[in-house]
Amino acid sequence: MSVDTASISSSVPPIATTSPQVPADATEPTVVVESVSISPILPAAGAAAATPRHIRLTSHAGGFGALPIHWGAATATERGPVVGTTTKRAHRNVIGTHSGSYSVYRALAVAAGALNPQHKADLTNTSPTDVIGPYPQWSEPGRIVSLDPWGATIANVFSNELAAGYDIRPTIAITKAHVILPEVIEALQSGRLKADGKFLTPNGAAIVTKAAIEPVWYLPEVAKRFGCSEADLRRVLFEETGGMYPELVTRSDLEVFLPPIGGQTLYIFGNPADLANPEVELTARIHDECNGSDVFGSDICTCRPYLTHAIEECIMGAQRGGVGLVAYSRKEGRALGEVTKFLVYNARKRQVGGDTADQYFARTECVAGVQDMRFQELMPDVFHWLGIKKIHRLVSMSNMKFDAISGSGIEIGERVNIPDELIPADARVEMDAKMAAGYFTPGAVPDAEELKKAKGRGLTE
Repeated sequence: MSVDTASISSSVPPIATTSPQVPADATEPTVVVESVSISPILPAAGAAAATPRHIRLTSHAGGFGALPIHWGAATATERGPVVGTTTKRAHRNVIGTHSGSYSVYRALAVAAGALNPQHKADLTNTSPTDVIGPYPQWSEPGRIVSLDPWGATIANVFSNELAAGYDIRPTIAITKAHVILPEVIEALQSGRLKADGKFLTPNGAAIVTKAAIEPVWYLPEVAKRFGCSEADLRRVLFEETGGMYPELVTRSDLEVFLPPIGGQTLYIFGNPADLANPEVELTARIHDECNGSDVFGSDICTCRPYLTHAIEECIMGAQRGGVGLVAYSRKEGRALGEVTKFLVYNARKRQVGGDTADQYFARTECVAGVQDMRFQELMPDVFHWLGIKKIHRLVSMSNMKFDAISGSGIEIGERVNIPDELIPADARVEMDAKMAAGYFTPGAVPDAEELKKAKGRGLTE
């Protein structure tokens, strides 16, 4: 199909079109989008004066010079850089752009005249505080498909390309931090934790290495993870984002996608290099974002208590000579989003009989159409980036996370549950429902009658 250029705007007529490009050897159904130029676009109020320019609606390369990406190659030079910047569009070799969901704010800054769209990042003194890899997993077929393993070291490994004018941005940043949490201070004051000045200061600050990671998807292997064809994945991504990225269906030659979603942050307690040593005890938690609990302490779930318990376990693990890791992913409300989550809260609290464990998942499915959209298929990639082969102590009760990690070839030893005394009263509904659904518990699994006993607080209580 092709776009009806006349329907774009009757007041701003198209002034130029080019013939659509269709690969001669295309075997999948092809969606054709013509490139269109529309005029004029004037600068935003407050922005610097500029010559009116055309918008080029195109899904096709407009120049030459884009470097190839050979995903999974053994070296950075063989693999090639990920170029998702817009300063020189002929150099782009991916779909989408950097910063995930924040790319929209960058566009707003450009529209408001606050940011020069040609600005190139000065990466002086931004190099990682700790070197990660390279590890064998980086080039093992299908092992890492949702992040760029070379993303933290682009100033080093792609220095020649940067010098040649390619605007390459890091997709991973690694730094140091002190993390101060009331729960850790309380553990220190009560004697559960001991200050050592190396991993935990006398005032209760945990000393960590942290890494921020943006998503970088290699579409052919992402499709395999989800058991669908690449063509179907591209089409659905295009359609279900309202047609945000036409290149998904028109540029089969572009295999890397920078999706507009949140990334993840790693907090490492101890020496990051020890993560890759299976002889060093590793305590780890994979935590999916829950703003209400993690930040504001909402007691309807166990997210913050489980997170702070994991941090305490990681500190103790590091002090025993091991290393700790918390991988924090931006998947708010089981990746359903906070609006959907709050709607579910209301539905749970207002249903006949009140908020009970036997209806916990049903209420989510009624509102969202699915119980959980986190789909942990991509989650283990970050462990392989870190070179991890064994997790000795996994602080998680999630069967989905356990299955995804062990299914990716990483050995898991002990599973650490949340102590009962850390479970808020209103979160008992969640815990009973999860245990009955197959989540890990060292104790008894609630039966059908037991699930009806725990009842959450009402909305007005």
